[in-house]
Amino acid sequence: MRKERTEISQDDDRSPPADLRGTDSAESSNKTRNCSGVGSVSGSTGPSSMEFQAPCPDQVLENVLENVLQFLSSRRDRNAASLVCKSWLRVEALTRSDLYIGNCYSVSPRRAMNRFSGVRSVSIKGRPRFADFNLMPIDWGAHFAPWVTAMASAYPWLEKVYLKRMSITDDDLALLAESFPSFKELVIVCCDGFSTSGLALIASDCRQLKVLDLIESEVTDDDVDWIACFPESGATCLESLIFDCVECPINFDALESLVARSPSLKKLRLNCYVSIGQLCRLIVRAPQLTHLGTGSYSSPDDIVPGEHASDLQSALASCKSLVCLSGFKEMLPDYLPAIYPVCANLTSLNFSYANIHADQIISVIFHCHKLQVLDSIRDEGLQAVASTCKDLRELRVFPLDARGDTEGPVSDVGLQAISEGCRKLRSILYFCQHMTNEAVIAMSTNCPDLEVFRLCIITLHSPDHVTGKPMDEGFGAIVMNCKKLTRLAVSGLLTDRAFGYIGKYGKLLRTLSVAFAGDSDMGLKYVLEGCPRLQKLEIRDSPFGDAALHSGLHHYYNMRFLWMSSCRLSPKGCQEIVRALPRLVVEVIKDEVAECPDNTVNILYMYRSLEGPRNDAPKIVTILQ
Repeated sequence: MRKERTEISQDDDRSPPADLRGTDSAESSNKTRNCSGVGSVSGSTGPSSMEFQAPCPDQVLENVLENVLQFLSSRRDRNAASLVCKSWLRVEALTRSDLYIGNCYSVSPRRAMNRFSGVRSVSIKGRPRFADFNLMPIDWGAHFAPWVTAMASAYPWLEKVYLKRMSITDDDLALLAESFPSFKELVIVCCDGFSTSGLALIASDCRQLKVLDLIESEVTDDDVDWIACFPESGATCLESLIFDCVECPINFDALESLVARSPSLKKLRLNCYVSIGQLCRLIVRAPQLTHLGTGSYSSPDDIVPGEHASDLQSALASCKSLVCLSGFKEMLPDYLPAIYPVCANLTSLNFSYANIHADQIISVIFHCHKLQVLDSIRDEGLQAVASTCKDLRELRVFPLDARGDTEGPVSDVGLQAISEGCRKLRSILYFCQHMTNEAVIAMSTNCPDLEVFRLCIITLHSPDHVTGKPMDEGFGAIVMNCKKLTRLAVSGLLTDRAFGYIGKYGKLLRTLSVAFAGDSDMGLKYVLEGCPRLQKLEIRDSPFGDAALHSGLHHYYNMRFLWMSSCRLSPKGCQEIVRALPRLVVEVIKDEVAECPDNTVNILYMYRSLEGPRNDAPKIVTILQ
């Protein structure tokens, strides 16, 4: 469940079909028509001897468009421009340098690369988010291999690749490293299948590498010293190195040398094998850091607890540009005061891995006055944040115990304090055991600019723990009062009334997540009929059946995907969707662990695709046709 924290970063949920169209109708933008003009020369009685060729109006328009579209960086704006006419579609494709694929099965690599020929940056997402909760089979798919193979020939000047929830092999990384001489950035988030051998190839072959970020991915240790594979002499181009998810020892001497040879290094996040003493040495080598992940934040070799504290405090004090601090995985309290010198400038602080007491976090928070992003815990800490961090924009509070059978460190008290003290809040992810409608209503009133509200009440079907009533009015207030809301996660005891509020007022919602909530098909029907911009709908363990599913027939072609697990769907009901919407891919997935009653679909995953059903589905996935 801890993996969900990366998902707080905002996706452009409106991944439009225009991005994925074929190129059959596209023509070359260099095509011109010759337009001859006949003029007269003074004193001449015959046709003019002066003839000229003027550019046709279409060509003039395309030349102007090329210059204008260069300034459009938003995918949504570019997609809208491509819908104007064929000429705009053609020019937009030729000028696009960043390609975003929200679902790796929505379009084939061939089709995407035939249309967008000048791409230098590619972002691809694979498995849906519920894969983070082990709700998908490990071998479901989302392979990077076909994409990197196609890119190797289509995009020789590729510079950046971003991958999320993809299956990546060392061979994929080898092909990536050898195919793109100008390659600069590789970001891998929540991926698996590769090892330190693949990382070694990237480090050794990508000589212009600026960014290597490995975020919450599973990296196999095959005893290859990948850090030592970076160039051994001369300054590197490295600006960001994140490897806190790599759970194996590293060659510290090679890392220290690399940091010393990287004068442009701004972001460094270390794994838990880096001790306090080693951290001090690295910071001294890189006082220009703006983002630091501390690693373990402990020192197992200390004879006297905290003996390196003064060295660490001195090293951190030299980091005048530090704005983001994270790590603290094995934190020793004696070292916590060492971060006080940098707290005043911090805009982002992440304590989500730290086993930290209320008085400790309060002592840190009182030194922070510029925080905009915080991963924190405990009501007392949230109250301190509310009184100190008036500019807070984003808050994430993760559970210490996800089972829900013990009293948690945060509650409605912390939520209400944040709403009263941090009125610039835009995004909140909040895990708790219990909640009240009063606190949620206060949040909706005090923070009307909220764009993301994700309240995860871990205790299943939990009502307002003061009044015993459903949480309908609280979530209703959120969608009524927060006019900018685009992402919502609901939980706790909810009736159809709450979903009625969502359908009526959630007109800008693009992502909705539902867990253990609702009491009939009407709840889902309200949402599907009332939320016209909905792109991603995730539902688990809720009493929605075939009738609810069929109520969205008018909308599914416009959505990126629908995920339903442990609901009340039947194979017949799913098959009827296929007959009604033949261009939609409908996958029925068998969960080999969870028990599923006969004649019931355990997992349904529906998504739009220009290619039709994929050909790499494992046996436990049935694609209905």
